[in-house]
Amino acid sequence: MIRPANWIRIWLAVAMSAVAAGAAFADETVTIGGSRVALIRPASVRASVILLPGGDGAIHVGERGDIHGLLGNQLVRTRNAYAARGLAVMVADTSTDLKAAVDYMATIKRPVTVIGTSRGTLRAAEGIARGARPDALVLTSGFLSPESGSSSNVMSILGSPSALPRTLVIHHTSDACKFTLPAGVDPFIRWAGGRARVKWLSGGAEEGDPCQARGHHGFNGLDGQVVGLAAGFR
Repeated sequence: MIRPANWIRIWLAVAMSAVAAGAAFADETVTIGGSRVALIRPASVRASVILLPGGDGAIHVGERGDIHGLLGNQLVRTRNAYAARGLAVMVADTSTDLKAAVDYMATIKRPVTVIGTSRGTLRAAEGIARGARPDALVLTSGFLSPESGSSSNVMSILGSPSALPRTLVIHHTSDACKFTLPAGVDPFIRWAGGRARVKWLSGGAEEGDPCQARGHHGFNGLDGQVVGLAAGFR
């Protein structure tokens, strides 16, 4: 039988553990080449990720890492889930220089993985074309090839796969966005010549605009699977 005093000690230990877990990471604002980004640093960091949201990419970072734009975007809404896995997380703005961002995160912890979704995959390709060298790249719901539905795509921006790091493509089998059609995935994988592989997801929910975050394009209902795959790819 546990005495009342011992129950109190146990309760306090559990409470303190919960508080410590909740304080394991916190948001802060950092300026990268004149661009404000949100940064989350876990107490113990095992790797780093840079998240490139879709849409116009404008996340409107406040003074303390608070984000006021694109809150529903798949990468923005799951940023804390990456930190909870021991990853230092930068949520980049549309104006962020990716090379400077990669260099900054490398000072925290390598490997550095860039994760872009939707139009963020274009910004990832543009950054790599300008000299950014992440250790790995994850492209979700990507503008990958002409067959994806857009003349502007990762293939057209890079021209050659020579600068492509190890790459994981995460795509929904039922993505109905006219710019990120599933038909664009296989041509990209062939073009990458062994530098990229794909993980297909299915299920979840389709609501509203097929190019927005609440559709299959935004992996609605599948956040845990996307985070698990992207966070584990280094």
